[in-house]
Amino acid sequence: MAAKQALIIDDNRGNLDVLSMLLAQQGVIVTAVQSIKQVSFALETVSPDVVFLDLEFPNGSGFDVLTDLKANPLLAGVPVVAYTVHVSEIDVTRRAGFDSFLGKPLDSRKFPDQLRRILSGQAVWEAS
Repeated sequence: MAAKQALIIDDNRGNLDVLSMLLAQQGVIVTAVQSIKQVSFALETVSPDVVFLDLEFPNGSGFDVLTDLKANPLLAGVPVVAYTVHVSEIDVTRRAGFDSFLGKPLDSRKFPDQLRRILSGQAVWEAS
């Protein structure tokens, strides 16, 4: 079975590093971008199996990026996970069309199971 690929979109380098490490420990190949302007370039070379998307960016919103991702036919069926410190936004993200929600900071003990469930098509809605 081919290794799974993840795209992380987060403007915080520390958050990118932590999530990248957790994904790598599960054998997932990671592409990380720190700017929403880099997303289209990343998608020219990567076919992710899952996208982790922060909600807050200096030049835009994760909700706007979600709209673009969901409109991209190459990403049909790819789960987009809201990945944010704003755990109070869990219901808003569900209504907006995110497929799952993981609150920051991630729990490294829970993450392998959360990832397995997301990659198998299950929705995961966990604020902690």
